[in-house]
Amino acid sequence: MKIGELAKRSGLTAYTIRYYEQIGLLPAPDKDASGQRDYDASILTWIEFLGRLKATGMPIREMLRYAALREKGSATDAERRTLLEAHRRKVRDHVADLQANLLVLDAKISGYADAEKRIETQHDPVKRKPLRARRPRTL
Repeated sequence: MKIGELAKRSGLTAYTIRYYEQIGLLPAPDKDASGQRDYDASILTWIEFLGRLKATGMPIREMLRYAALREKGSATDAERRTLLEAHRRKVRDHVADLQANLLVLDAKISGYADAEKRIETQHDPVKRKPLRARRPRTL
């Protein structure tokens, strides 16, 4: 598939695809007779995985390290697993932090909701007359 089609199917821009190739995140594609990039559909799986690494906060330098190991083949499986396990620990720690922050937000929201209910039940049902504006004094 051509770069435009890959861009549509992957959600990346053609610019990003070229950049990822340039820095080594994506392998160099085959070229057709006219010299245009020609991608195999299997690249979509790799792009999706890169997107997940990015979404979970993996720095580009670690993604590049993983991509370089991947290029070397199955001899690097153990090293790739170790890299992913370390990243998983970071992601789990971040999720735990987010959950703790969510609990604080929930408690704060609940406090505001309780305060609003107290105000509603304490509100005087007797309607009061609106205050009239004072007339300005004349000297």
